[in-house]
Amino acid sequence: MDINEIKKLIKIVENSKINDFSISEGDLKIKISKNGKVSQTFTGMQMPETPVQSPIPPVSSEATTTPEVPKNDTKVTNENIHVITSPIVGTFYRAPAPDADPYVKVGDSISTGSVLCIVEAMKLMNEIESDINGKVVKILVDDATPVEFNQPLFEIEKS
Repeated sequence: MDINEIKKLIKIVENSKINDFSISEGDLKIKISKNGKVSQTFTGMQMPETPVQSPIPPVSSEATTTPEVPKNDTKVTNENIHVITSPIVGTFYRAPAPDADPYVKVGDSISTGSVLCIVEAMKLMNEIESDINGKVVKILVDDATPVEFNQPLFEIEKS
C-alpha cells in the first residue's frame, strides 16, 4: 500500500459518516479514526526514527536580507507552453525498447493521442499520450529514471 492509497482512505473516512476504519495488508495495519485518538500499529517492519531538528534562533530584522529565490526550471511563464505530467509513479522510458528510437525528440510535431513515452509501474508499461497538438520544446526527464505522480515530463508548444 503506498502513501497515495493511504491518503485516499483518509479522505474517504473524512467525507463519510464512518468514525473508525482499520485495514490490514500483510504486516501493515492501519487504523483511521475521526474521534481524535491517534493509533499506529506496525508489525514485522522497523520504521526508521526521524531525527528532531532544534528550532532555529530568531534573527534580528536589521541584519536580514531577503535572498533571491531561484526560478524553478519546470515553471513555464509562456502561455503558449503546455506541460505534460506523469499520471502515475514509475520509471520513465523514452523508447518502447532499449534498442529502439525514442517516441519523440525535441522539435518533433505531435498530435493529440501521440505516444510520448512509457511509464513503467509494477511491471506494467503505461503509454503516456499527448493531450494537445503541438511541438516538443523540452524533455524534462532523463531516460530510465524514476518519476513521481504529477511530475512534469514534457513541455509542448501549442499549435
